Amino acid sequence: MKIRLNWGTGIFLAMLAFMIFILTFVYKSIALDEYQHELVSEDYYKDELHYQEEIDKINNAKELSENIELENTNEGILIKFPEEVLMANISGTIYFQRLSNEKLDFVEEIKLDNHKQLIRSDRLVSGKWIVKIDWKNQEKEYLFKDSWFY
Repeated sequence: MKIRLNWGTGIFLAMLAFMIFILTFVYKSIALDEYQHELVSEDYYKDELHYQEEIDKINNAKELSENIELENTNEGILIKFPEEVLMANISGTIYFQRLSNEKLDFVEEIKLDNHKQLIRSDRLVSGKWIVKIDWKNQEKEYLFKDSWFY
């Protein structure tokens, strides 16, 4: 039996090879554990309802003469709060989120020392972090969001 290889058979074989190639990548991305699919937020519908509150907090922070500053140091990330606010009245939480691995995410309460707080390097992995600082001073709420490379 002789197989005739003409242009129609060649196109069919090329399309079949391409489809197999693509389907192997689809299988790997869905079925294998080494490619994890993590959401930024598990409750994104609930988070959407509170988005206007976040916008108001960000606008409150923009009204300050200076905003929160982040700085990489040998010990970790140094968070500097504005000098114009009273240190004793500041409360809130600091969220560190790693988009590549949710197991590295952590939350820390604000505990200032001379308008500064240090996040130690033993809790951080080098790379990109989403830093979100939700804080309050004398009944006024503020929010600081930034992408930071450590």
